[in-house]
Amino acid sequence: MTNEAQSRLPRHVAIIMDGNGRWAKKRLMPRAAGHVAGVSTVRMIVRAANDIGLKNLTLYAFSSENWKRPVTEVSHLMTLFRAYVRDDVTELVRNNARLRFIGNRSRASADILALMEESERRTEANTGLNLTLAFDYGSQEEIVAAARELALAAARGELNPDDITKELFAARLSTAGTPDPDLVIRTSGEYRLSNFLLWQSAYAEFLFVDKLWPDFTREDFLNAVNSYARRERRFGAVVEETVA
Repeated sequence: MTNEAQSRLPRHVAIIMDGNGRWAKKRLMPRAAGHVAGVSTVRMIVRAANDIGLKNLTLYAFSSENWKRPVTEVSHLMTLFRAYVRDDVTELVRNNARLRFIGNRSRASADILALMEESERRTEANTGLNLTLAFDYGSQEEIVAAARELALAAARGELNPDDITKELFAARLSTAGTPDPDLVIRTSGEYRLSNFLLWQSAYAEFLFVDKLWPDFTREDFLNAVNSYARRERRFGAVVEETVA
């Protein structure tokens, strides 16, 4: 990739990976088969992001609301999550990629928590792609936790409420240290954020794709990145036209 093309890359792409269940239903297969196919797409997109030199990629792996799904489906999702983290961390290390997790870790089983912590330790010194998996993540819960932390600090006299800024608040979010997403992609034809990176996506560009997640290809991902490169981002300002 040329330096000019590299400069037009978004700093951070976030993806809501939706449509595994519908993909399976269309093929008269169990929902579990859709999740298996979805993991294959995860691997392909992570490799594509690494190949083009993207610095930050966040994937919505499991939401805090997903616990409401049938127990058998949740159990299968946990099995797939274990397998992905265990099997793919070696490739991430080889590709100089860093893996981290955001979300509520208090509800994770002991073995999953240990697996997450081990993979973060193994990749923490890597300097290539920063891959973040949002696991047991809900943006409203994250925002409430940050507000609670600031309120407790103020109650202890460690912080003047008048000194609270957007930057101070953002530093309490689980994404602290990672730039806000420039581009948010959602597959499956749905037009909502589903409690994903609500604060962080205030000025993100959005791309809603009709394809179900297992059908999303490397070419689709590259087209999305190229589409972002052609957009004019104003962040609420007005770009003055140049008079010839």
